[in-house]
Amino acid sequence: MPKAMNLNRQQLIGTWFRNKVLGDGSVENEFAQIAEDGSYEFSFSIHDSEGLLIQESIELGDWGLVGDIHFTIAKAECIEEEQYQADFTDPDNYHAYKVVELNHQIFKYQHIVSNEVFIMKRVIDKIAYC
Repeated sequence: MPKAMNLNRQQLIGTWFRNKVLGDGSVENEFAQIAEDGSYEFSFSIHDSEGLLIQESIELGDWGLVGDIHFTIAKAECIEEEQYQADFTDPDNYHAYKVVELNHQIFKYQHIVSNEVFIMKRVIDKIAYC
């Protein structure tokens, strides 16, 4: 069995972004705020091909990194300013991913079950002129 990468969880902390063009021309966006205390906030939105907002939601939960395995546990979802607690018996609220690449700019990971690959880019929130 190949040896797992030993990654530093500090590399994940911060804000990340990804977008994906869907088959109908709409665009799915995700902003991920990954906190040092093990919590996360994922904001999802879908805009139609004209740029109009179709759908928006926020997922709150916990995350972790063990070796090269990144995992998330959804705890709540916010839709139209209403917060709903997650059903902890629902297996769809638990996800595990193999980290393919992680550095200060890119977070590429693959879902353990579906094999879907996601590529997120770090959002730089402090721009300096020096």
